[in-house]
Formats: sequence, C-alpha cells, structure tokens
Amino acid sequence: MSSTLQATWLRDDDRRPPDNFILEVVQRGLAARPKRLPSWLFYDERGSELFVAICEQPEYYLTRCEIALMRAHGAEIAAALGPDVRLVEYGSGHAIKTDLLLEHLASPVAYVPVEISPEPLRQSVQRLGERFPDVAMQPLCADFTRALRLPIAPRATRRTVIYFPGSTIGNFEAADAAVLLRKMRAEMGESGGILIGVDLKKDTALLEAAYNDAAGVTAEFTLNMLAHVNRAIGSDFDLRRFRHRARYNPMAGRIETHILSSEDQVVRVGRQQVRFRENEAMQVEYSCKYSLEDFAALAHRAGLAVRETWLDPERMFSVQYLVRA
Repeated sequence: MSSTLQATWLRDDDRRPPDNFILEVVQRGLAARPKRLPSWLFYDERGSELFVAICEQPEYYLTRCEIALMRAHGAEIAAALGPDVRLVEYGSGHAIKTDLLLEHLASPVAYVPVEISPEPLRQSVQRLGERFPDVAMQPLCADFTRALRLPIAPRATRRTVIYFPGSTIGNFEAADAAVLLRKMRAEMGESGGILIGVDLKKDTALLEAAYNDAAGVTAEFTLNMLAHVNRAIGSDFDLRRFRHRARYNPMAGRIETHILSSEDQVVRVGRQQVRFRENEAMQVEYSCKYSLEDFAALAHRAGLAVRETWLDPERMFSVQYLVRA
C-alpha cells in the first residue's frame, strides 16, 4: 500500500452499525407484518465475497452489461464529467467497474470509495492505487445512506461526482430512492453531478433467472444474511430451515426477494422468541427496474435532471448523468 493510501485512510466508526443497533433493527423488522430485514445486512465480509461471485454467474446480466457499456462509452462519460473531478463512489465494494471510468478521466483530483465492509475496501484501494498512482485514494469506511464526512480534497476540485454503479438505487423503494438522491444532491454541491447505474425493465424470465442462478450462489448470499445476524447478535437462525425466493412483480416493476421458513419454528433473537410459520416469507430486498421515463420522473422528485444517458449494446442497462434541475 502506498504512503498516499496510508496517509488518507479514514475510518468513520460512528457510521458503522454497532451490534446493539443490529439487534434493535432485527427485532423491529421481525415484529413487523410481514416480517422484513434491511438489505444492508447482506454485506458482511462473506456476503461481499458472495456478491462478487453472483456477478460472475452467467444469468446475472447486470454486471456484464454495465461493463460492456463502460467499455463502449467510458471516454464519452469521462468527457461529460470533465477534468479535475473528485469521484465519490457509494457502496464501492470491490470497485470492479471503477477502473473503466478512472482510466478515461482527465486529471482526477481524488477517488473516495465509501464502503461499509473494510476488507473489500482495503483490497480495492490497494489495487486501484497501484494502477492509478497519480490519483489520491481517500477511502471512507462508512454507511453511504447516512450523513458522510468526506475527506478534504488534496487540491482544487472542479466538481464532485457521486458514482453509484450497479443499479444499487433499485434496492430502494421509490420514496427512499428519492431521499437518497436528495442526499447525493446535497453532497455533490452546486456544480457537481451523479453518475448512476439504472437497470431497465425487461422480460420476466430473464429478470428472474438473474436472481435465481442455477449454481445457487444468490440463494447462499441471501441466507448468509441470517448467518451474519447470528454472528452479530448471537441469534440462532438455522439456515437449513430457511430458503431463498426471488420473483418479479410486474405491477411494482421490481424483483422481490424473500427468505421463507421451511417449517413452523421458533428463533431466539436477543431475549425474544420469534415464531415463524411454515412458508412464511420475510422480505429482505427489492430490486426495482425502471423505464427511462420512470427514472427521469424519480430524479425530478429529488430536484435533479438527466443530462445524458448511455445504454449497453444490448440496451438492457443504463448509466445516467444527473445534475441539479
């Protein structure tokens, strides 16, 4: 790791959820009707590894299409962002698409990956720091949905661009997505922008296959949420008694992922005993899909306008550049 990386490594511990907070979140979610758990519980170290494996599955078109898009349009996208950009990536993970943007940016000021899992963050900044030694790496270990204390840029910045690839915006219901976009709007400043990946509506069979891969990696990823909860708060979910289900809801325009109880059972969560009925579904993730018109309307709700849109060669995925309306 370079001295620049060591000097600028930041850990925002106030932004990482403590175990007692996880206990409160889980107990509140399991008391709801229907039961639900937040999708950020997927991402412990094992969950992050499994998500990388999901991206490599043949059914999971999203990563393949987004990489094809960035290879085809990376230079155009970089030109639209302009020189002297500070790039702030929300939920950077292993940053597998970031190279395709950084290699085209003109004199980028800094790269600020924001990631809640420390090991993927460490690995990605080491890799990118070695490939782009002239770009200041300023990693921030934090939850991007909460207020961020961004590091001071090493030199004058023409604009801050929030980079949010991978269609993660689709994991938020419309009202929550608008709130997050408004947060980005505030953090990017007056002259900034948002570069965001948005998955598009398409055939139901294609969508459902992407979230139910034949190798079972997505199912393992989903159930790892329960293993994460067990490790964090000492609950006793038996993963063998639960199963993964992901279905497309065409009326809502989203994949709905649930964890189903395979039998009547009781799980200890803190001091509570939580009862599950056979086939009871616990909602753990939405993956919303948009038409271009739908997403433009969502951006407008957040005080933003779509300046440019790029599509992959198969026209299944989009990357959009948003600015203040």
